[in-house]
Amino acid sequence: MKKHTKYSHYRPMVFAGFVSGLLVTATAGALLWFIAPSKTADFSAEPESESLIKLEETAAAENIEEKPIELFFGGTELSDDFRFLALYGNPEYKSLGALGEQPLNDTYDRVKALAKQYQALTDSNVIPTLELITTIASAGPTDDDDYSQEIEADKILSWAKDAEKNDVYLVLDLQPGRATFLEQAKAYEEVLRLPNVGLALDPEWRLQKKTDRHLVKVGSVSSKEINQTSEWLANFTKDNKLPQKMFIVHQFKDSMITDREKLRTDREELLYVLHMDGHGSMGQKIETWNRLKKDLPQNMQMAWKNFYDEDKPTPTPKHTMLQDPQPVFVSYQ
Repeated sequence: MKKHTKYSHYRPMVFAGFVSGLLVTATAGALLWFIAPSKTADFSAEPESESLIKLEETAAAENIEEKPIELFFGGTELSDDFRFLALYGNPEYKSLGALGEQPLNDTYDRVKALAKQYQALTDSNVIPTLELITTIASAGPTDDDDYSQEIEADKILSWAKDAEKNDVYLVLDLQPGRATFLEQAKAYEEVLRLPNVGLALDPEWRLQKKTDRHLVKVGSVSSKEINQTSEWLANFTKDNKLPQKMFIVHQFKDSMITDREKLRTDREELLYVLHMDGHGSMGQKIETWNRLKKDLPQNMQMAWKNFYDEDKPTPTPKHTMLQDPQPVFVSYQ
C-alpha cells in the first residue's frame, strides 16, 4: 500500500524581490512573475540572493512530508506479517458471544491470553482483536422498522478508543436487517476514522424482502451492495490518509452472497477477508471451509470462526491453524 502524504497547514506568506528586471512574488507556494518597468524599480528591496533564499526555504517548508498515521502494532499495512485473534460479541449483551461474557477490562485480558496460544503456532505477529456487533439483528420491528438495533455511535467510539489504549484492534460487525450495509457503515464514520478499526459485513442478517424474518430465513446480499460498501470504505480510508483497513464478509452458505465472483478486491486501502463462520463438527466446518475457498476472488484472504457452545467440540488452536490456507483472522463466539 502506498503511503500518502499531506502538506502542512500554513499561513500565506509573500516574498518579493527583483531578478533580472522581473518582480518575483511567492504566495502560498506559487511563484508569480510580473514584468517590472525599470523606471518603477525599487532598488531598496532586499538583495537578490536573500530573496531567493527565502523563496527556497518557503518551498522546502511546504513540501515537508508528515509522518503517516500508523497502526498501534506498527506500519500502515495489514500484511502477511500479522494474524488476528478475536472475541466476537457486544459488551452489553452476554448472550451474543464471548466478548460480552465478562467486564470489558477482563475481555482484553482474555483475548490477549488466547492470542498468545496462537502466537506459538505461527511466525506472524498475532494481534488481539475484538469483533464488536455494532448493529444487532432484531427479531421484531425496530423504531425505523429495519429489524436492526443500531448502537449509538458515541458509545461505539468510546469502546473503540478504549480498545486502542489497550493495544487491541477493533472490527465493527454490521447486522443491518432491511437497511443496507452502506447506510449503516456511514453512520459510524467517526469510529472508522480511527486507524485501528476495520469493518465486517454479516449477510446472514441482511433481509431482502419485507416478509423475511431473522432466524426464519438466512439472509443474503448482492455483490453489488458489498462492492458499494467496500468502495466507499476504500475512498474514506484514502481521503483520511488512514492505514489499510480490514474488510470482512461473513459466509457459510453459498446463497448468502449472490454473484460472489463479481466482488471487487482490487483496492490497496483494504485487506479483503472472507470469514467462514459455520458451526458444527470439525468435519462439517472443514467441508464448509473447502467449499467456500473454491473459486475465492483474487486477493481475498480466509478467516475461521470457532463457537464455544455450538461446535462439537470447539476446535483447538492447533487444529484451527492447520487449515489451508492458514486463516488470517480467527474469531470466537
